Amino acid sequence: MIIRLDSSADPRVSDYVSLTDVQLRKTKEPAEGLYIAESPKVLRRALAAGHRPRSFFLAEKRMPEVLDLLEAHPDIPAYVGSGDMLAEITGINLHRGAMAAMHRPAPVDLATLLAGARRVAVLEDVSDHTNIGAIFRSAAALGVDAVLVSPRCGDPLYRRSIRVSMGTVFQVPWARLPAWPEGLETLHAAGFTTAALALVPDSLSIQELAARQEPKLAFILGSEGDGLSAATLAQAQHAVMIPMQAGVDSLNVAAASAVAFFATQLPLGAG
Repeated sequence: MIIRLDSSADPRVSDYVSLTDVQLRKTKEPAEGLYIAESPKVLRRALAAGHRPRSFFLAEKRMPEVLDLLEAHPDIPAYVGSGDMLAEITGINLHRGAMAAMHRPAPVDLATLLAGARRVAVLEDVSDHTNIGAIFRSAAALGVDAVLVSPRCGDPLYRRSIRVSMGTVFQVPWARLPAWPEGLETLHAAGFTTAALALVPDSLSIQELAARQEPKLAFILGSEGDGLSAATLAQAQHAVMIPMQAGVDSLNVAAASAVAFFATQLPLGAG
């Protein structure tokens, strides 16, 4: 259902207003049960994952790239306008020219998510959405079965997280833990060895952890500024460090996650 916009004040496109206001979007989107998917590739991955659109938002010149998606959803409104009008509504330049307001999927049951999982990433209070998206992309590429996020962690379905992940947030199942760090006990009860990535005394090296070939392993990754909390380190079964050279003491959390996932990934087909 193609609707051409003639005003940036059209109330029907309120889902797309002020996309640069992070605090507004963090409140609005979960409360209204929506998220914003951006770029044709991400739209395709969201739809392929079974997520339902509530509307499309397109620059006129980008319509041919997604016409098949519009035809597959003829009852969903597709708001079309000039690039300048869309930028006025959203506050950003839509270089990829295609967005959709999507219905958030129902939360995944934690027990269901962990059943059959062998490698899990746990994010404690990671607030930078770029890092969250990059962690999901590494998780998808390197055999991590699920991601858990703490109550204060950023939103994996925030627009920037989705974009940086290249849509892999739709591919790797995730859930938000109701309590932290008490949620680690759920992992222990499910048979996971928990490994906190932290440079503390008596840490195992990532090579030593990899050599153990743990059948079920959960990596705990901390926030960019403060790292992991003392309470989390106390409850984790192991602290693990990545040996470094040239006086460097740490990596960005997304880079560290990729190293850890790669070093401890299971052989393809292991199960």
